[in-house]
Amino acid sequence: MNNVSVITTFFLSGFNETISHRFVLFFLSLLCYCIICLVNVSLIVIIILDSNLHESMYILLCVFCINALYGTAGFYPKFLWDLLSDVHLISYYSCLIQTQVIYSFVCGELLILALMAYDRYVAICQPLKYHSIMTKQRVIRFACFLWFTTFCITATNAFLTSRLKLCSPYISRLFCVNWIIVQLACFPAQTIVNGIFANITIIIYLLHGVFIVWSYMYIIQTCVKSIENRAKFMQTCVPHLISLFTFVVAILTDIISMRLGSKELPRTLQNFVAIEFLVIPPVMNPLIYGFKLTKIRKKLYRVVILKITKFCFIRSENSFTHG
Repeated sequence: MNNVSVITTFFLSGFNETISHRFVLFFLSLLCYCIICLVNVSLIVIIILDSNLHESMYILLCVFCINALYGTAGFYPKFLWDLLSDVHLISYYSCLIQTQVIYSFVCGELLILALMAYDRYVAICQPLKYHSIMTKQRVIRFACFLWFTTFCITATNAFLTSRLKLCSPYISRLFCVNWIIVQLACFPAQTIVNGIFANITIIIYLLHGVFIVWSYMYIIQTCVKSIENRAKFMQTCVPHLISLFTFVVAILTDIISMRLGSKELPRTLQNFVAIEFLVIPPVMNPLIYGFKLTKIRKKLYRVVILKITKFCFIRSENSFTHG
């Protein structure tokens, strides 16, 4: 490549305001990441091991949790390391990889939400065709194909960024962001292709949002006419809508902050806005689905009760033996 940047390392200047509270932030971030791993892995294991949950809705939920683990793995380990470090550096190629992981996680999240919306549309609006349309094999193949497509789209954005000659190694964030790196280009004319492809990517995933809205318009119209469908809507669609609302608000807040500028805001608030989508949705989504979906809730209760019973039995046996 003839246009490779001479910059080999980036400085993450967003950490400058965290130095005085870094140990508290490290503990809270580590706790948050542990909770994210625990709740998402628990839901994945429950869905995989219980054959009664091998339905399209639960398969998509499993993919949802896997995507959350993938995205947060691209942020938290490096973030935790930086909180304990005096110098906050990241290599050029590691930075591009981090942008690829986080961007593909974000786009993949919207993709999965769109698939979930279609699943609920078929289940409620075309119930007689549901089991023939949303087969297990078809859902898995479709989810894998679309996620791979998303990965390729975001990888193209990262590749276009790698062609730019950069004039500054300072990123005013806690992690690498493709748009911020593009703004560091020495020659703005070189970023035209980046801007065009970035806008195409935004339009593609805005269409995902339009599709979700369209699906729920039909779902709500159908549910108004039937008490049974209303109950199904409250049981399976409400968690999806909460997840969608949480994710969209978190992403839009970050995009508005990044694109429109937020230099007047305190750096601490800027940092929180920047990582909000990597904190709230990955924690909330498994908890919402775990408590709201009846099959998963019952399975969780059985597992918890079994563990408590086993613990009490072992304690009583030990007490009897030593007594």
